[in-house]
Amino acid sequence: MGDKPAGKPAAKRAAPKSARRRSRELALQGLYRWLIAGGDGAAAEDDVREQDGFDKMDRAHFDALLHGGIEQAAALDAVLSRHVDRKTTMLSPIEHAVLMIGVYELMHCLDIPYRVAINEAVELAKSFGGTDGHKYVNGVLDKCAAELRPNEARNARR
Repeated sequence: MGDKPAGKPAAKRAAPKSARRRSRELALQGLYRWLIAGGDGAAAEDDVREQDGFDKMDRAHFDALLHGGIEQAAALDAVLSRHVDRKTTMLSPIEHAVLMIGVYELMHCLDIPYRVAINEAVELAKSFGGTDGHKYVNGVLDKCAAELRPNEARNARR
């Protein structure tokens, strides 16, 4: 007989998070802090430095997302404002930060396929956002991808 009770499936062990996923999660936390409290990227980074997994992330990607997101917030919000149904200042801070990460990756991380950028943002929204926030994030980023990567998005829809 096995160690598990009869009729109960073995619990699935969660797959370890990739270094890129950790960098996105920590950048999300930093951007959230920045959206709430203001300040600069260094203060936002200090707040997440003590988080589990900080030493196991893709540091270059984290820096790009957090510091690039803060430095280019106006440009990211300009793109978002064309595709959201309200002012970006009226978005929940979590959804706003997730959308900033998604748009940043669509604009600057051309080595990441647009669908991967969208899916990763959707996963962040599922983990950290409201109940149906991931659906909103998916719809907005799909529109942003059509604007920012029109050839890639058009070819994927064929």
